[in-house]
Amino acid sequence: MLNRKVLVLLAAGGSAAVLLGALYFQFFEDLPPCKLCIWQRWPHVAAVGIGLAALAIGGRLLPLAGALAALCTGAVGLYHTGVERDWWQGPTSCTGSQSITEMSPAQAAELIMNMAIQRCDDVLWSFLGLSMASWNALASLAFALIWIAAARRSR
Repeated sequence: MLNRKVLVLLAAGGSAAVLLGALYFQFFEDLPPCKLCIWQRWPHVAAVGIGLAALAIGGRLLPLAGALAALCTGAVGLYHTGVERDWWQGPTSCTGSQSITEMSPAQAAELIMNMAIQRCDDVLWSFLGLSMASWNALASLAFALIWIAAARRSR
């Protein structure tokens, strides 16, 4: 039976691995993220921070917060999967965002023309018939279960 520390390391490390994988695909495979992809990253960032705090502090509350973060990114991943498979409509604004208020019109036009925009309903990569969003949803559910197991082993 795994102890609390190992479970926290597995859950937070899993989120860190997912983030690193997403960044690898973005920067080394030239697969730009859409808005929903970015939304899925933030709870993983939170889970990593929660994991670090849980290792230092202890208690049940932080592992439960980690489980909540994992469930949040999993929910966004499931929603994104539904958008990709045309089960429901996604956000109307899956575009890149950068403030152009302090740019000249020529600079703003150049930025817009060279900006990598990814639609939320396009699948750029899949494995075994599942997109990155689908894999994120499945992995995040597993991470949530690991976080809950860590909370149960907390004093």
